[in-house]
Amino acid sequence: MNSIKMSKEWDKTFPKSDKVEHKKVFFQNHFGITIVADQYSPKNRIEKLPAIAVAGPFGAVKEQASGLYAQEMAERGFLTIAFDPSYTGESGGSPRYMNSPDINTEDFQAAIDYLSSLDEVNAESIAIIGICGWGGIALNVGALDPRIKATVASTLYDLSRVTRKGYFDEADTEESRYQMRLAIATQRTEDFKNHNYQLAGGVIDPLPDDAPQFVKDYYAYYKEPRGYHKRSLNSNKGWAIQAGTSLLNTHLLDSIGETRNAVLIVHGNQAHSYYMGKDAFEQLIGDNKQMITIEGASHTDLYDQKDKIPFEEIEAFIRQHFE
Repeated sequence: MNSIKMSKEWDKTFPKSDKVEHKKVFFQNHFGITIVADQYSPKNRIEKLPAIAVAGPFGAVKEQASGLYAQEMAERGFLTIAFDPSYTGESGGSPRYMNSPDINTEDFQAAIDYLSSLDEVNAESIAIIGICGWGGIALNVGALDPRIKATVASTLYDLSRVTRKGYFDEADTEESRYQMRLAIATQRTEDFKNHNYQLAGGVIDPLPDDAPQFVKDYYAYYKEPRGYHKRSLNSNKGWAIQAGTSLLNTHLLDSIGETRNAVLIVHGNQAHSYYMGKDAFEQLIGDNKQMITIEGASHTDLYDQKDKIPFEEIEAFIRQHFE
């Protein structure tokens, strides 16, 4: 298992439920990287269970929002896993703090492999939930893997779009992308010479007085006790600067219009990312696609504010499409 270390303590950013059983599990993706996950299941199980794999936000770890979602859905009768993506958290992969749209897509598919193999899981009733940037990845995976009967994207980011075009598409020029490519290429040379991958930094700290509201919201989650975690990239030193090189030439959501199985997009109308959720929904085809807008909710409200996350609607949507 290549010296994978898994914490034995309850080190989540949310309270432990007395309604579910919890354990650490691990499995390999097809790149040979070991993925570590927290598995949650309802107590007193008497039959095979529907299952859900959860990931995100992008740059977070399973002890944060994905774990909260996974535990909540286990309370509602699903066997769930929240996993650390390759190169982050307790999962394997070296060098650390890298990301890849291809490898991260495979991480989700490997989670489906794992769930499908469990005796206690009904392999015909598997869903995925992606949060933030992992919402966009989830849409890509849902279009790719017919084993997934329902895909939920909560407060989604289209990582490839925002990398190529900037927020609100305000940097959508060839010159802007060239300057990014030049900066990353220069950084790669420096990193190779120094035998070290320089990190970009997580959420900005200290927080400037004139920071945009969404940056203040990120700070309030990742840097404050509410959501801080010692293994979280966003809470600490962030991704390697050169980590997302290929996102500049990637169109992550190009094939989501071919998704046959069910898709639910959940977004707050006060989220800076709301336009990405609406535009993604417009690409979907079929009467098994739905979007829920949460009035007054920001991007990070849907990370952990259980009075704003529509868990009942999420559960109902998934169960409807398992039938």
